[in-house]
Amino acid sequence: MSDAEVTTMEFHPQPQAGEAKPWAFPAPERATLDNGLTVLRCHRPGQQVIAVEIILDAPLDAEPEGLDGVATIMARALSEGTDKHTAEEFAAELERCGATLDAHADHSGVRVSLEVPASRLPKALGLLAEALRAPAFADSEVDRLVRNRLDEIPHELANPSRRAAKQLYAELFPAEVRMSRPRQGSEETVARIDSAAVRGFYEAYVRPATTTAVVVGDYAGTDLDAVLAETLGAWTGGAAKPRPVPPVSADDTGRVVIVDRPGAVQTQLLIGRVGPDRHDRVWAAQVLGTYCLGGTLTSRLDRVLREEKGYTYGVRAFGQVLRSAAPDPSGGAPGAAMLAISGSVDTPNTGPALEDLWKVLRTLAAEGLTDAERDVAVQNLVGVAPLKFETAASVAGTLADQVEQHLPDDYQAQLYVQLAETGTVEATAAAVSAFPVVRLVTVLVGDASQIKEPVKALGIGEVTVVTG
Repeated sequence: MSDAEVTTMEFHPQPQAGEAKPWAFPAPERATLDNGLTVLRCHRPGQQVIAVEIILDAPLDAEPEGLDGVATIMARALSEGTDKHTAEEFAAELERCGATLDAHADHSGVRVSLEVPASRLPKALGLLAEALRAPAFADSEVDRLVRNRLDEIPHELANPSRRAAKQLYAELFPAEVRMSRPRQGSEETVARIDSAAVRGFYEAYVRPATTTAVVVGDYAGTDLDAVLAETLGAWTGGAAKPRPVPPVSADDTGRVVIVDRPGAVQTQLLIGRVGPDRHDRVWAAQVLGTYCLGGTLTSRLDRVLREEKGYTYGVRAFGQVLRSAAPDPSGGAPGAAMLAISGSVDTPNTGPALEDLWKVLRTLAAEGLTDAERDVAVQNLVGVAPLKFETAASVAGTLADQVEQHLPDDYQAQLYVQLAETGTVEATAAAVSAFPVVRLVTVLVGDASQIKEPVKALGIGEVTVVTG
């Protein structure tokens, strides 16, 4: 090729990063409809898929005795037909809107989640209001949901992580406390549920005066006030007094429970206790310290158990709010969070893995976290927040969490400020307090014949074996 035939490539200028803009978790506007329903709304320009969260004050501890799971069946039945549409018709109407509707029950209450294109919001809100105002609870539909739930239970019990969670809650909480039993009910209690039970629970606890709706997205082209008044605002119901929230008590005496799974090639670990919820001043430091301990692949537990020893694909430490209530002026603390470490290891290395895990906890207490660990955790927790809340659904879900947990509307924004200001010493103290080595209940789902003696030799608590 001659010099004259040589071609050159012209490159476009490399894009340059723009100037960083300050970010804060969005603040909602709060209002109350004429029927008493509370509305939190948050306009998010450009978010053409609008997210709606409905928070119903129908917690699991309100379920009648012997009917554990009725809140779950009620939540699932809300979209299975109304006074205007059969179950099939209601599903078809949602599909025409391009909308999705989900519901679930938890210790704090029932949540109903709607996502819909902005242009279809009025129609979808009408369907949502219809489901809340006049659900059919047809015998055939409730019976089908009960059968489906009964089919799910054996699969959950066969799942090692779900089985470990079931055992941990049963260990921590007294048997008479609802929190000690499966959220969605057992085979015995679910089998008793019928349409009359579902309707009775609905009529006792579902009403606009105790309901909050969160609406997030770009609704600039919609008269949201008018749409809300015509849909959710048309729902009627009586007033209700706030339900008392009993305090959470738990027994976290250090001990080990093995759920026997003969022949299991790996052991599922779940180590936990009950600690303070988000109303406690230590929460931000606890979040940061727990993240340093086991929040990501670069955390201390993973570095030792995964990278150095090769016992596991990953171990995580986390805090999960179980139930919160408004702060008690008398000093009571009815709220609580589960503080836990979870993961799985191969069966022969169950004992060594637990030994090293306890060494990590003891080292944390003796030597503390490093500034580098703290800085990485802050960067991961605070720095990625704008990405975490890119969608309307993520913002709506967090605002709904705040409502359920009786937190102020600016809680999440203030939490990020607190995380950034929390020092290494504070984070260390909170993590050590969250996971004291003598106050941890350890549940192992695995082959007891192989793991009992090695675990017993560690001296981390009395070891008992239950059937799987």
